[in-house]
Amino acid sequence: MSQTIAVIGLGYIGLPTAATLAGHGLNIIGVDVSDRHVHAVNAGEVPFVEPDLATHVAGAVTKGLLSAQKDTPKADVYIIAVPTPFAEGHNADLTYIDAATDGIIPHLEGGELIILESTSPPGATQHLADRITAARPELTTNEDSESNVDVAHCPERVLPGRVMVELVENDRIVGGLTPRAAERARDLYSTFCRGEIHLTDAITAEMAKLTENSFRDVNIAFANELSIIAERLGIDVFELIELANKHPRVNILQPGPGVGGHCIAVDPWFIVSSVPEQAQLIRTAREVNDSKPEYVIEKVLSHVQNVSEPKIAVLGLAFKPDIDDMRESPAVHITSELATRVPHATILAVEPNVHELPSALADAPNIELTELEEALAKADVVALLVDHREFKAMEMEALRGLPTVDTRGAWRSR
Repeated sequence: MSQTIAVIGLGYIGLPTAATLAGHGLNIIGVDVSDRHVHAVNAGEVPFVEPDLATHVAGAVTKGLLSAQKDTPKADVYIIAVPTPFAEGHNADLTYIDAATDGIIPHLEGGELIILESTSPPGATQHLADRITAARPELTTNEDSESNVDVAHCPERVLPGRVMVELVENDRIVGGLTPRAAERARDLYSTFCRGEIHLTDAITAEMAKLTENSFRDVNIAFANELSIIAERLGIDVFELIELANKHPRVNILQPGPGVGGHCIAVDPWFIVSSVPEQAQLIRTAREVNDSKPEYVIEKVLSHVQNVSEPKIAVLGLAFKPDIDDMRESPAVHITSELATRVPHATILAVEPNVHELPSALADAPNIELTELEEALAKADVVALLVDHREFKAMEMEALRGLPTVDTRGAWRSR
């Protein structure tokens, strides 16, 4: 008898996971609160940009293996892939996980497998299990019995823009509240995962994902701090890093306007909030990266301080190149702040991967979503915030000798 798998949350991780499982012959029901996402999936379409995802979704829907709805169904396996944003004080907001769990609880009979994929602070998987047993005391989540519900954590480890490749090829970490829960989750992921699947307990799996992204964040902070130091000393930081990286044991990352995305910009704070006295280096790295947008804003404003009604072109709103994902994007923050601080300016926002401004910018009267050519023709200063392929390929003559703030080093060698 075939299993029914419900994937709760059809966003940047949930939908690729659902499509991949369906592509391997499993019956998948996707659940999302967004009418737009539900309608898109049922039409065999995708509601956001991710290479190759559209082909997988269309194929799975055509074969009748993937559908979407707003209500949580009865299923044998539940995969929760919902957001975990900030709450006050950089703590994790588990509201979406709680809501997903509450939707599952009425359907449980014992024997189900629940996998939390959402990036979570240490203890979130146990929190989910405790919520189940509080509402349904006849069920258990920590022993082998007919009334047991197996609960595991399997954090995603993919890079936006390469999700459909890395979802299959990357190693996975699976942490169970019990060994059986981990083994059941491993068996599910082994249907499509070519990488090695490593078993551990739930809290270690949670911490592993946070550790991976904190490691990246600390190293990016070094590059961002170095970029400010280099400019103060009159040094091209991109050349400096290129030369330093000639050393066989040095691999400095590239600086930028800050750090974005729902992982690296968020996850380190979950460690800090869990053990605030011990996570000193991780906290400092976050503060360095969170402060970098302000440095970029001041550089842009320095070029228009004597212009009465400046036109500022900002190139890129996404948090990384060649995608439309703007979660925690420093480019969005910079654009918003420029519009607020210089209300008499016109901010010409160029983002080739979207057709409308994000909600964080949509209400600003002086921000316009603009085509690249028009923005360059009108601008008094140009800030390159994201090195999309369109910006790296543009002819430098189009800048007309305009002052530029190139936060990505994309134009330095041209």
